[in-house]
Amino acid sequence: MRVPFPHTDAETRQRRPALVIATAGPDEEPFLLWVLMITSAAHRRWSGDVEIPDPASIGLLIPSVVRTAKIATVEIARADPLGEIGAETLNAVRALVARRLDL
Repeated sequence: MRVPFPHTDAETRQRRPALVIATAGPDEEPFLLWVLMITSAAHRRWSGDVEIPDPASIGLLIPSVVRTAKIATVEIARADPLGEIGAETLNAVRALVARRLDL
């Protein structure tokens, strides 16, 4: 998804790719997405970053990572679909998020 991801140090939002990890909302109608930031692999790596092996296959133009330390909630109506991340990468992300949340 491409979503308006909030900055942690400013009141602005930047439209950027993100990985949906959950939906939330009243009853069975989700209206919020829980998303993890996807950022350029050229940036300084953080603990918990997961490399996306084939970024072009999901609509990304440059080598990228899922930043499991940066999670946000956005309205589903403001998200635009991109592509689907591979199962191996998704499993690595899930494991790291579960560890961070102590699940």
